[in-house]
Amino acid sequence: MTARRTVEVLLSRYGTTYAAEAGIRLRNTPQPLYQLLVLSDLLSARIRASVAVAAARALFAHGMRSPDRMIGSTWQQRVDALGEGGYRRYDERTATQLGDGAELLLVEYGGDLRRLRKEADGNLDILRSGLRRTPGMGPAGADIFVREVQAVWPETAPFLDGKALQGAEKLGLPASPAKLARLAEQAEQAEQAEQADDRGPAVLAAALVRAALDKHVVDDVAARA
Repeated sequence: MTARRTVEVLLSRYGTTYAAEAGIRLRNTPQPLYQLLVLSDLLSARIRASVAVAAARALFAHGMRSPDRMIGSTWQQRVDALGEGGYRRYDERTATQLGDGAELLLVEYGGDLRRLRKEADGNLDILRSGLRRTPGMGPAGADIFVREVQAVWPETAPFLDGKALQGAEKLGLPASPAKLARLAEQAEQAEQAEQADDRGPAVLAAALVRAALDKHVVDDVAARA
């Protein structure tokens, strides 16, 4: 089993970003970037990723797709949407944080995270520090945002955080972001990778995180590679 073959199978089977899973059509425009911020905040809690994704989908289904719409909703509407997605353990606190975070984004950046991107000017430390000003957003949440946003902000790529590298280790892959990115580029040319729904380091990072979080993913990739 070669490293390239492992990456081919991983991308073919699990090559979907969490943003795509949550129904976010990620673009470098304010609304999808805000939705990614919400998703990253939800994913950073001590809760199953599938529950966080379901909660994000529920919020968006109820119209809370922009900071204006989030503020326009009531606290109870946010609690109810989170509960609908199964996000019950943290629903009340998170409902408050979502309202406060939307207000902060509007005040500081006019609701547009591209202003934070411009402010960071390619410096990941500045970018992550800015993201962490969002209520409830800790280091893990900031890393999740950067991990996913590299699909549309190429200056952040390749970004593989500790969780993604943990997945690489479990799969017996190199712990070097540059080497992993090269393997992914090679794998994209293979027939198996054509089944993946996207390309680039964001997809690789998400697939590696799935391997870190779920032993079934590791076993499945090993069996097929």
